Amino acid sequence: MASPDQSFPPQKQHTQPGKEHAMDPVPDATGDYKPANKLQGKVALVTGGDSGIGRAVCYCFALEGATVAFTYVKGHEDKDALDTLQMLQSAKSHGAKDPIALAADLGYDENCRRVVEEVANVFGKIDILVNNHAEQHKAGSIEELDEQRVERTFRTNIFGHFFLVRHALKHMKPGSSIINTTSIVAYKGNSKLLDYTATKGAIAAFTRGLALHLVDKGIRVNAVAPGPIWTPLIPASFDEEETANFGKEVPMGRAGQPHEVAPAYVFLASNSDSSYITGQTIHANGKIYALL
Repeated sequence: MASPDQSFPPQKQHTQPGKEHAMDPVPDATGDYKPANKLQGKVALVTGGDSGIGRAVCYCFALEGATVAFTYVKGHEDKDALDTLQMLQSAKSHGAKDPIALAADLGYDENCRRVVEEVANVFGKIDILVNNHAEQHKAGSIEELDEQRVERTFRTNIFGHFFLVRHALKHMKPGSSIINTTSIVAYKGNSKLLDYTATKGAIAAFTRGLALHLVDKGIRVNAVAPGPIWTPLIPASFDEEETANFGKEVPMGRAGQPHEVAPAYVFLASNSDSSYITGQTIHANGKIYALL
């Protein structure tokens, strides 16, 4: 566990969604995770899997025996994607196939269809879909949020969830699992991330509705709502002072690392662990917020 008085060097990245290899310190995606062969024979598609929470999820899935495909943003995350591929290649076990990385802007239906079909063509099925991709842009007031900016955030953060699920379902059998990444801001709010907050609230509601929609098909749908986690979105979204103090307001006194969130996704993906759980959200937030 990281020290409770942890702080980060002041840093700022000027492009979304941020680059993990340029962060100081680089987020910890691996931790001391101990696999238990929970996902052997499964095929997982993780969006935004090149860095941050997505990378940690891919890593844990690979250790658990899953074959992993992930998406990234071409031209922005190429090095992170290559680093993740190498990490997954070393982690894969129990006869899993080689991981693949797919470049795509998931705000558009055709791109989502292409990603899903490529994964299905290569691996024959999709057992686990993790909708994890996102972007966020700080704004001082709602007046700064023009139509183009709001549409871009919604396209990335929620439209893609609908598109990916719509195309993936034909490749998912009973016992499959869909896991959406929402956020603490869906429950606590954030005045500087209004459009992002709205999309994360939409994801939480989408999760509950989709769980009901798919229960008769034997497909479970759940979500994870991370609190302040040290990922590339942070230096790409906030100024140097905010980044340096990131996570200090949490009762634990620090930000979380991606490896501290990823096991929640393994739990929700594993039928041996969570076969009777659907429509739920796991809150991994260092006790910064609790539902009554």
